Amino acid sequence: MKVALFIPCYVDQFYPQVGMATVRLLEYFGVEHEFPAAQTCCGQPMANSGCMPEAKPLAEKFVEVFDGYDYIVAPSGSCVSMVRNHYAAFFDETAKRENTVRSRTLELSEFLVNVLQVKRIEGQFPHQVGIHQSCHGLRELRLAASSEVMTERPGMMTGLLNGLNGISFSKLQREDECCGFGGTFAVAEEAVSCMMGEDRIQDHLESGTAVLTAGDMSCLMHLDGIIRRQKHDIKVMHFAEILAEAMVRN
Repeated sequence: MKVALFIPCYVDQFYPQVGMATVRLLEYFGVEHEFPAAQTCCGQPMANSGCMPEAKPLAEKFVEVFDGYDYIVAPSGSCVSMVRNHYAAFFDETAKRENTVRSRTLELSEFLVNVLQVKRIEGQFPHQVGIHQSCHGLRELRLAASSEVMTERPGMMTGLLNGLNGISFSKLQREDECCGFGGTFAVAEEAVSCMMGEDRIQDHLESGTAVLTAGDMSCLMHLDGIIRRQKHDIKVMHFAEILAEAMVRN
């Protein structure tokens, strides 16, 4: 199995520990992988702002860099969704190479659950965890069931975490509400974005969350900023960090 690791820009620049946690998980399950050094941004920030012509060269670069791999794995639902769902605007159905790369790009929990068939990860994490379901992962990749769709769908991230010894989960009032980040939305609509984020944090505070986790560091970056400014006692960790730390404790 030829696997490539795709690390989003903000993870590379601000949260490299998430990339390293992803590497430790892949190595734990014996997955040989490569990190193509030529990789760049997937183009999502430009696409979010409506600048599709500016995003297209980055989509073409992505295909060039990751062509030939069996799987491209990323610890980010939003970037994976950009590739899988929104690259359709750049390549038509006859673009075999491009569409093959798109279909082989997977979010980390998808890869662990659907490809590696991981049922349980041995480890210890004796903390109450609040799970934030990011919009792209939830509603575009269908990594869990959303409240507006009456369909049973086990959450992949929750399933992976659930096997850890000592872990417990917060019972939120609104399990799948947006945090308000939305990429450039947080810049264009700062006040609304912050109010939405504060609303999500309040739900976690009332539910007793000690560690807040998600599959997207972009959402967690937004929420962590609010947590730090308001001096709340909640730790923020990507789910890959939790799993990697838990395995060390085992």
